[in-house]
Amino acid sequence: MNLDRRSFRRANQLAVLASAALLLGLAGCQGPFPQSTFSATTELGEDLSGLFWMIFWWGVAVFAVVQVGLIYVMIRFRARPDQPDPAPIHGHTALEIAWTLAPAMIIVFIAVPTIQVIWKEAGTDTANALQVQVIGHQWWWEYRYPEYGIVTANDLHLPQGRPVELQLTSADVIHSFWLPRLAGKRDMILGRTNRLVFTPDSVGEFWGQCAEYCGTSHANMRFRAFVHTAADFDSWVAEQTSAPAAAETLNDLERRGLAAYREVRTPASNSCIACHAIQGISAGVLGPDLNHMGSRSTVAGGTLENTADNLAAWLRDPAAVKPGSLMPNTGLTESEIAGLVAYLHSLR
Repeated sequence: MNLDRRSFRRANQLAVLASAALLLGLAGCQGPFPQSTFSATTELGEDLSGLFWMIFWWGVAVFAVVQVGLIYVMIRFRARPDQPDPAPIHGHTALEIAWTLAPAMIIVFIAVPTIQVIWKEAGTDTANALQVQVIGHQWWWEYRYPEYGIVTANDLHLPQGRPVELQLTSADVIHSFWLPRLAGKRDMILGRTNRLVFTPDSVGEFWGQCAEYCGTSHANMRFRAFVHTAADFDSWVAEQTSAPAAAETLNDLERRGLAAYREVRTPASNSCIACHAIQGISAGVLGPDLNHMGSRSTVAGGTLENTADNLAAWLRDPAAVKPGSLMPNTGLTESEIAGLVAYLHSLR
């Protein structure tokens, strides 16, 4: 009786654990999924998704055929009492030809559309395409628009309905540009430029991520792409090509921030002006360009929303926000941090 009760309790415990595991699994199937490759919004994304599903269903078909055959053989030729040993079979020419040709044909059926998508993804026709140079850094993204003379960081802005050619490279280690709902994935390698061509057809905000382990803060190397209507994109271009506000138009707190930005510290590498560029003020190239910093959606290389509190936390201790950050703790006072936050948010 005691044994039966213990068995019953164990069965109940297993049932509870199985139910909990099932619920956790189902919870993982809930949306939204902002970086899902199955929610493509471009022709290129739909081609990649379609290729995946085609290969997936071929895999399902092969698995089903193999399992059905295996189960049939296990039942049909299972050992039975008093049954004599079966006669050995040394070969079956038709069967051997069949299981050689069938996989070869499946490979052909997969290879042909795969090659077609690869050639299409290469994007040989880039007439009228907006060219954007994308440079991966540890751990942030730099974007250059040669057509407009714009240099910005972390927020990628694109026009709806116009082909885009992303020219991808790295400033240091290997990164991988991954924008799943728009353009798929492409490696970024120092000294080499890879291309990614697509046409954004849906206005909205799309999340991206570095998909190649690149160091301590690889998981924090995120970015956002914004697809605008043609008119809104032109407005963004006009905003980005305008000069920063003149010093005399700043309020007292913003002027204090500008002074902190310009201050040369010891060591000199701890000075904001040494690493970051602002038109008419500095030409630093080690960190992100800060022109129009106030109009960006994130700070700390896409890690935090661009709010006053988050920007202050980033300036106060970069390594606490992004482990391994190459931006040093510059020893700013709270007064300087408040001024810098106000000044950087005034750059729109």
